[in-house]
Amino acid sequence: MSQENVEAFKRGLEAINRRDVEAMLEELDPQVEWHDVFSLMLVGEAKVYRGHEDVRELFRDLFAAFAVIESEYPEIRDVGDQLVAIGRLRARGMESGAELESQVVSVCEMKNGKVLRIQTYLDLKEALEAADLSG
Repeated sequence: MSQENVEAFKRGLEAINRRDVEAMLEELDPQVEWHDVFSLMLVGEAKVYRGHEDVRELFRDLFAAFAVIESEYPEIRDVGDQLVAIGRLRARGMESGAELESQVVSVCEMKNGKVLRIQTYLDLKEALEAADLSG
């Protein structure tokens, strides 16, 4: 099951990087809960998206605002029904051209090979604490 979870995460990531929202949604449980890092970075307030339609809205907004959004996760830790993926996020504003680069850590709760909950952090220590792996 654990390799299945890692592969589902990688397929979803590849789909996002090529802006294929429908392919990414195939890797998400229909009841997914997505805690967005972009709203936290841009306006200082986190937003939660629930279900596929909300996630579509999230990516419609992101793709309208950013000419480039890419993330890579060279380290993926499988911890039972959770994944902790550690990587980098890069983005460039559509109108402003402003560039953004940050460490990013995604903690995913998995169910039946699909992402049920995803929480993204900008701080590794905070992410590991949230995943109860700080000790």
